[in-house]
Amino acid sequence: MNAPPEGAFGALRTQLQDAATAFADGPDALEGILRGIVDDVERAVHEPLEIFPVCHHSPASALAMARRLREKQPKVVYLELCEDMAPLLTELRNCRLPVAVQAFATEVEGFPADWSPLSVVAPVTEASAEYQAIAYALDTPGVELVLVDRSSDHVFQWETPPAADAGPDAPPADEESVLHGDAVGVEIGDLRPRFAELEEHLLRHGRVRHWSEWWHQYVELPLGDSDHDTYRQVMLLIGSLFRRLAPGDQRRVRVDEDRERYMWTRMREHLAATGTDPADCLYVCGAFHAASRVEEFGVRGSDTFTITPPTPTTWRHGLIPSSHAAIEAQFGLAAGSVSIAASEWAKNLKRTGVRPYRLQGQAGTKKSTGPRKAAVPAPPAAQAPPADRLTGFLQRPPALDPLDEAELLGWSVEIVRAARRNGYLASTADAIAVFETSILLAGMRDRVRPTPYDFQDAAVTCIEKETVPGRRDIGRLVEIMMGGDRIGQVGYDALPPLARDVHDRLAPLNLKLQQRGVQRALLDIAARPELERCSDVLWMLRRLLPQGAARPIMGDRRLGERAIQESWDLALGTHQRALIELGYEGVSIEQVLEQRLRRAAYAPQATAAQVLETVEDAVLHLRSRRLADELGTRALEVLAAERSVDGAPEVLRRVRRLLAYYRTSEPVLPPWIESFVKTGYAHYCTLLPTAFTDEDATVRQVAAMLGFLFSMEGLALSLGCDRTQLELALAQSHPGEPSRTALLWAAQTHLGTLSRAELRARCDELLGNPLVVPAYPRYLSGFVHALEPVPQLADFVVEAVSNAFARLPDPVLLPWLPTLITSLRAGGAELAPLLIREAGRVFPARLAELDSWVPPWRAPQEPVAVPTGRPGGAARGVALLAARPATCDALAELLGCEGGWEAPAADAPRGAALLAGHPGTATALEALLAAG
Repeated sequence: MNAPPEGAFGALRTQLQDAATAFADGPDALEGILRGIVDDVERAVHEPLEIFPVCHHSPASALAMARRLREKQPKVVYLELCEDMAPLLTELRNCRLPVAVQAFATEVEGFPADWSPLSVVAPVTEASAEYQAIAYALDTPGVELVLVDRSSDHVFQWETPPAADAGPDAPPADEESVLHGDAVGVEIGDLRPRFAELEEHLLRHGRVRHWSEWWHQYVELPLGDSDHDTYRQVMLLIGSLFRRLAPGDQRRVRVDEDRERYMWTRMREHLAATGTDPADCLYVCGAFHAASRVEEFGVRGSDTFTITPPTPTTWRHGLIPSSHAAIEAQFGLAAGSVSIAASEWAKNLKRTGVRPYRLQGQAGTKKSTGPRKAAVPAPPAAQAPPADRLTGFLQRPPALDPLDEAELLGWSVEIVRAARRNGYLASTADAIAVFETSILLAGMRDRVRPTPYDFQDAAVTCIEKETVPGRRDIGRLVEIMMGGDRIGQVGYDALPPLARDVHDRLAPLNLKLQQRGVQRALLDIAARPELERCSDVLWMLRRLLPQGAARPIMGDRRLGERAIQESWDLALGTHQRALIELGYEGVSIEQVLEQRLRRAAYAPQATAAQVLETVEDAVLHLRSRRLADELGTRALEVLAAERSVDGAPEVLRRVRRLLAYYRTSEPVLPPWIESFVKTGYAHYCTLLPTAFTDEDATVRQVAAMLGFLFSMEGLALSLGCDRTQLELALAQSHPGEPSRTALLWAAQTHLGTLSRAELRARCDELLGNPLVVPAYPRYLSGFVHALEPVPQLADFVVEAVSNAFARLPDPVLLPWLPTLITSLRAGGAELAPLLIREAGRVFPARLAELDSWVPPWRAPQEPVAVPTGRPGGAARGVALLAARPATCDALAELLGCEGGWEAPAADAPRGAALLAGHPGTATALEALLAAG
């Protein structure tokens, strides 16, 4: 790398050397830094390919860019932006700025799987030098725009994405600040000191709160009216200063230098391939990279850098809406700084008369009435050596803008009006106080004209006081007043095919779906059957998009049911980014939903309940028998591999629902669900003894296991399962906890090994034992959960609860009542209606009947009379057949039997002659019953 010649900057270099000697007690490290800064500026200025340093979303940079483009009219514009984003830039004319160019990848190859999805965004605003360069290049014939920065794939090859979680104490992000999601931002022209002590020093001596305010006061305003050479040299000076004072983060330094090598390599390749004269080109990059010291710097730099090939990851590109708040959150700028920059941009255009570049057809711009003229390059002139503009700029005292009382008074009146609309008790006195306080704060900060930041501080001090009565505080109201959080929008023509297909399919709703805010959609499917397709789309969007994008107000979609009327709240315009990112995953929402269902079902941590949920979604939304069978088979595999019962309640609920659906809509059950029931029966029988004693398993989970076994028992036995396995599992279960013991008793009652009388006797014994009485409420909790597997015990549970209220002492009963209520709400809410319905059947309906009411379980039981003979001692035989022989005659005729009725002899035995002739079976049965 050649040393820069001693020329125009010699005097400045000498002054800085003398200053370093005076302030640092001799020429040492400080001299090296100061002289190096001048060397960086001089080397960049003498580069044959003109370097245009910029700062991200800087109105001064945008204004200087518009001036320079009209003056130089370059034939090639090299722009620091990911090179794979170039095809999307023409779609900016179909959008309302600000928007962001995005690269998105869901299926990653060559990167860790937990990084997925990968996302890179580059926001574009009108008040940025990048947009001026893009608009000039795309709308000027004969001009080529070349993106030279690393590709989106190299962004993740070279850098580790930042942690997504901000910690539990981080404040919740608002809706506008998360428009970019978790994307990695491409900081085009980022210019901020990386040396924390330097930034703190600048803020303290500049008497400002944050970096954005310092930049606005000491860089934006002085450079707003400067000429091109002054602007370039000052920006190069700042970039070199921040670069040389950056801390020694080797990883970040390496990435920065690799980006610079990448960009200069791409530019030299393009110059060699096209034969373009470097004098006809313009290189737009951040000031930090313009002061580069790598060997590859310049058109005559070395070609030793090798660009690595991209990974096999498939990247999809598109435009997503952005906002001022999203840009501030993405790049760590102060709240409101981008809105203030947009306001400053409008003021600069009005004050200087510069005509900016805007893409033809851009929303909010006037349409051109005539054809666009080709760029007329400026006549070649002798290249004069660049003059030193830094010395004069650094020695010039800061210009003190005169106080614009009309502007400040208008701000004060407007903020009071906005505050009153948002619930503040503001008055004219507050407007006067804000006006005077703004001037006072500006004077304390060594400026005559208050900046928007001074005005914001004054408004917060004078109006906000202690509380915020509405949704917005005064600081936010000032940001809105200064230009607001402008939110961009991607036009229909720039949307991906999936998003356009969604808009087309929802066209019968006659709504402005791209408009922000919530819109109400009413679907009368009975009167307009074509709206059923819109309903299908909305239910899929509800499944795929964030909460609030499509929210059903009336109507539901369940297995085997279809609503005839629906009502929806739609906010697709507000959630446009999420809809666009769906387009990166497929060409239709059906395809995206199918991919996501498969991804969820085959996830390594997927449970049987989660896979069954995907089966239900496949039936509900896609109506795909093929996909449902595939996912059902996967659910069978996951269930067989599970060793815990955590998901048993959800498995039971979903299997019951799927069984009911298939039994009513299909002639036969799918093979996978038969196998699922058969495998689940054996699986839960095996886990049952362990679950009864496992401390990690809850009573609700054990009850769900029993519910699966009892409700699926008929189907499982028909498929070849053995009931003995269930009986052995219950026999091997020995719970020690009272609620699980009650659950086991209920299961034994269902199987018949424990009678109702024995169960009632055990409960009475518990109530009669003073040592067990405090634990009796826990037994009742187990009986309540037993209603899931054994609903026919509802009357007994009512009896047990009633006995508890009648016999338990108040010190035991009253503390237990809140526990019973909360447990029912949390884990047994679906069981409460069954219990209440049974109690309503048992208890009297009127208050007057309560005094004389006797509970059914306390009523005397009348003995059942068993007839031992017949009246008169005569055997009557089968009297019904003899009195009504027509049925037997018809059956005999049908079978072809001949003959008629025989008259019995007088001494013939009556009744069951077989039993009288062979009494051995009856005798053995009598002996068995007597022994039992």
